Amino acid sequence: MNSKIKDFLISISIVFTFTTILTLFMNYILISYFGLNKDNFIIIVLPLLVCSLVLFLALSKSILEPLFKSDENLQKTVKKTLHELNIPVSTIMLNTQMLERKITDEKALKRLERIKKASSDLLKLYEDMEYSIKKEIDNVDKDTFFLYEVVNNSIDKFEDIKKDIRIENNIDKELLLKTDKNGFYKVIDNLLSNAIKYNKSDGYVKIGLKENTILFIENSGNTIDTKYLFDVFDTFFQEDSSKKGFGLGLSIVKEFCDKNKIAINIIPLKDGSRFELNLKKHFFNNLSQDTNI
Repeated sequence: MNSKIKDFLISISIVFTFTTILTLFMNYILISYFGLNKDNFIIIVLPLLVCSLVLFLALSKSILEPLFKSDENLQKTVKKTLHELNIPVSTIMLNTQMLERKITDEKALKRLERIKKASSDLLKLYEDMEYSIKKEIDNVDKDTFFLYEVVNNSIDKFEDIKKDIRIENNIDKELLLKTDKNGFYKVIDNLLSNAIKYNKSDGYVKIGLKENTILFIENSGNTIDTKYLFDVFDTFFQEDSSKKGFGLGLSIVKEFCDKNKIAINIIPLKDGSRFELNLKKHFFNNLSQDTNI
């Protein structure tokens, strides 16, 4: 158990126990002195309960405030460290681009390309970490964006690994969404990654909208066994041991959907699978059209 949570539970238990004992003791004294009947029950018990509540809140604040202060300081340190991490990575990227203009040696250019790729991966890792931490300690702002562009950008990321798989983006180019854009990007990336990973040679991935509200990502290839439908969102789920499994990717999808009240459904097909996201609450306009094909 996290030490902070443990300290919190111990502290709140001590305060609660102390307040309860004190309340019972005062109740005993008052009943012994005044007696207890239907005429004085409310007069004795109600003020006692109010005083107990005030005492509990006062003690809780004095005991728990240092814990919350410690968390606040940690959050500030993490934010500052993340910001400072971005500077050297950006510097490496900038200098690599400048060196590329001056170097003509093929081997040196390949080395620079590897450095550039590693720096880009590190920058992506930084952005993911920044988003994850911000999501936990801050309110993530909601952005308005075109659904088509997010899907298309995600497709571009997988251009090198999709091989002979055909990917169709049938989303209306004018359709706007309003939600956490970074989180939604991760959802599309993970769903598209699985659609490619569990596809077949010369297969397809179709992305579209049906009933004006439901985004679907459908792929040919392996279907999901119905007995696993409630397990695929577990962090370490792995149906096929020869592959890396759905696992963490779909658990991230489920976490985002639950947090943003997006219903997600999995539909096993005869030759593939279909994931559906109900985005009804996140449409910014009414330009959506049915693109189910």
